[in-house]
Amino acid sequence: MGRRLSRRELLKNTAAVGAAGAVPAAAWSPLVNAQGADVPASLTADAFQTLEAVVARLIPADANGPGALEAGAASYIDRALGNALADALARYRAGLAALDALAVERTGRAFAALDAAMQDTLLHEIDADSAPNAALTGFVAVVLGHTIEGTFGDPRYGGNRDFIGWNLIGYPGLRLAVAASDQRMSDLPQWTRSSAYELAMFESLDPESEFDDD
Repeated sequence: MGRRLSRRELLKNTAAVGAAGAVPAAAWSPLVNAQGADVPASLTADAFQTLEAVVARLIPADANGPGALEAGAASYIDRALGNALADALARYRAGLAALDALAVERTGRAFAALDAAMQDTLLHEIDADSAPNAALTGFVAVVLGHTIEGTFGDPRYGGNRDFIGWNLIGYPGLRLAVAASDQRMSDLPQWTRSSAYELAMFESLDPESEFDDD
């Protein structure tokens, strides 16, 4: 993957991705328990906690606003691993377990229990060409790609909660036509915050059945 991007670089380079989630399926909307916490569907509770810690460092919250964790990127990935990204499930299980094992070997604590600086150190290490084992080779790049999808995609896919991703990159929202007033460089376009599936041309679609694996 090479040099890891700063948050500023990442947001700049992914601005065009904001409206288009790559894996549409309403079935991946986050499951929430009575206490408001996400309930993983594909990963174990421990693996999901590790995944949350990883996405939190790939696109971290900072002075500009919340990041991938708050946007629900981990829940998006977990839901997708049970459907359109099912082929990646074994890789996630192996990669997250290997990352936790590495963290315990180096520090005596699980990855999610480490401070941000140590988490970044380990992620930089496994992102290098000399990853400690095969399960971690290329793993950061895989998770980063899916984290971008979960942060900036259409919220109907299970991520981009409260339009956090769109707000981060200043994406004004979906529109089917652009009026002359919208093209004036001196005026910022009016923001709209709605899923594509709320538009009349898509509202009759059932993403859950349309993208079913059967």
